[in-house]
Amino acid sequence: MRKCIVTGEVKEKSHLLRFVLTPEKQIVPDFYKKLPGKGVYVSISYAVLQQAITKNLFSKVLKKNVKVSGDLLQIVENILHKNALDAISLAKKAGNMVIGMDKVLDVLKEDKAQFLLEAIDAGGDGQKKLSRYIEKVKVYRLFSVEELDKALDKGNTVYLAFLKQEMSKMVQDNLEKLSAFLKDKNNGE
Repeated sequence: MRKCIVTGEVKEKSHLLRFVLTPEKQIVPDFYKKLPGKGVYVSISYAVLQQAITKNLFSKVLKKNVKVSGDLLQIVENILHKNALDAISLAKKAGNMVIGMDKVLDVLKEDKAQFLLEAIDAGGDGQKKLSRYIEKVKVYRLFSVEELDKALDKGNTVYLAFLKQEMSKMVQDNLEKLSAFLKDKNNGE
C-alpha cells in the first residue's frame, strides 16, 4: 500500500504510478520498480499526474529541487500504451485470444470470453452484432485498427475476445491502467 502524493489516497501499488529521482535530479517513471531510489506514487490519472507536475509536488515530497520533463505526461501515456499493446501481443502468442467477428461471437455465445477489445474505429454494424452478448463482458476501446494490426502482425484487426484464462488478467490489468489514465485526459488539458 502506498499513498498518492496528490490525492492522499492510500492504494495498492498496482493502482498507482511509481516515479523515482535519478542522480541527475530528474523525475522518471519506474513502473516495473527496477530503478534504485525512493518511489514517489501518483494515482493512475492524467489529471492527477498533471496536478503533481503543476503544483511541483515531486519537489515538495522529496524535499529537493527536481527536474520534471515537459513531456512527462506524454511519456507516461506512451509507456502505458506500449505496455498494453505488448500484453495483447503476448496473449496472442500464448493462444489466449480469438480475433475476428465470427470467432468473437462464438466465444461470447459459449461464455468463454473474459473481456473484449474493439478497435476505436470499428463500424457500427459490428457493434450491432455484438450488442446482445456484450452485457456480460467489459469492452475496451483504446486502439485503432492500425495499432492492433501492428501489435498482432495481422490485417484488419477490429474485434478480439480474450479467453477466461490467467493471462487475460495480465492483459486486462494493462488495459485498465491505460483506460484509467486516459479517462480524464481531455478534462485535464
